[in-house]
Amino acid sequence: MDGDVVSEPNSNNSEQPTPPTFGEAAAYWVKLGFTSFGGPAGQIAMMQSECVDKRGWIGQGAFLRGLNYSMLLPGPEAQQLAAYIGWRLHGLKGCLFAGTAFIIPGMVLMIGLAWGAAAQGDSSLVKALFEGVKPVVVAIIIHALWRIGSKACNSALAIGLAIAAFAAIRFGHVPFPVVVLAAGVLGMVAARTGWGSFAGGAHGADVAPDPNVNFSPTAIIKRWVLVSLASVVIGAVPCGVVLMVYGAEPFADVIGLFTTAAFVTFGGAYAVLPYIADAGVNTYAWLTPPEMINGLALAETTPGPLILVTTYVGFFAGWKSAGIGFAVLAAVLTTFVTFLPSFLFIIAGAPYIEALQAKAWARNALGAITAAVVGVIFNLAVFFGEAALLSDAGIHWINAAAGVVAFVLLQSGRVGVPLMVALGAGFGVVMQTLL
Repeated sequence: MDGDVVSEPNSNNSEQPTPPTFGEAAAYWVKLGFTSFGGPAGQIAMMQSECVDKRGWIGQGAFLRGLNYSMLLPGPEAQQLAAYIGWRLHGLKGCLFAGTAFIIPGMVLMIGLAWGAAAQGDSSLVKALFEGVKPVVVAIIIHALWRIGSKACNSALAIGLAIAAFAAIRFGHVPFPVVVLAAGVLGMVAARTGWGSFAGGAHGADVAPDPNVNFSPTAIIKRWVLVSLASVVIGAVPCGVVLMVYGAEPFADVIGLFTTAAFVTFGGAYAVLPYIADAGVNTYAWLTPPEMINGLALAETTPGPLILVTTYVGFFAGWKSAGIGFAVLAAVLTTFVTFLPSFLFIIAGAPYIEALQAKAWARNALGAITAAVVGVIFNLAVFFGEAALLSDAGIHWINAAAGVVAFVLLQSGRVGVPLMVALGAGFGVVMQTLL
């Protein structure tokens, strides 16, 4: 059974994809880099809407398989998904451009905001913007949950698995990698025993496996070794130059901390934030606790992955050491070592994602993982909802109303995510003025 291709119903996005030119794709990736607000769920929803629904660059099944793979990896899943789509469209150069364009605007903005926080203290305007965006972020996540869940959870079995994944993380405090691994194993067992399918129409075989891909264990190991060695060289050269020219303080600690963080960031930025915060505040004393909280707030209100909060921490490492020059260099170096492994994982593994679709057990495993991820996203929605809509006094009814309005507007399709974020920021400023 594991060698058969399972025939599945076509979805609305199973037509032959229409690839863009590199220039067209590059323009979109740059645009996404500047407008990718809303955290991973919102960013994934934006790519779903543009790359699958509107432009037809990639099929629904291929999109979800790339998302599944990204969810399995340490690092920011939305950035890795962008790199994967870029690889699907234009190979290595597409992967590098898409993944980099997703990061650079947020990194530059974060460095500027970190300088403002370090040099000028707390910003009441930034706080107001963040307060206004919070209920919008909740709406964006619920909107994405609806879109992805309606495609991935198209059976009672898949819905049950999503609920179980949510309960495991929310109430059982089961680590995210364990939930994903368990879902994958369940999907494989279900396929081999024939008692259930998680694949569904969303994982249809809309792209034929590339006959040029060598799926043998030897070929896979060889590719991973070669790409890993190249990544080590690419990472070692700039890090070595910085250490030789500017010395070890604080750059050796920056390289060590954020390289380690990059390989343990399973489950998104929130899974690794306690580790980074503890090291930045208690181990190295780069920041005070209030400064760390401000960094997280700024990361929430800037485009790009939330893990760009590491850029903020790296900036403060350099700032506390030797001022603005070291701060900018440390921030850039932090960003570099944080995201380099993401490119390694995508470049090494992307060719085999499509080959996996020929394996019924693999496709069922990926379908089960997607269903579990719906539960994970629901947990994220609850997490943000508690922060945005609850306070010591009870329910924050103004924020709750703003979140409902934002969700309705997003569901209507008349307001996009970037405009919705801008409206939320304006709402925050107005509320600060009135109250």
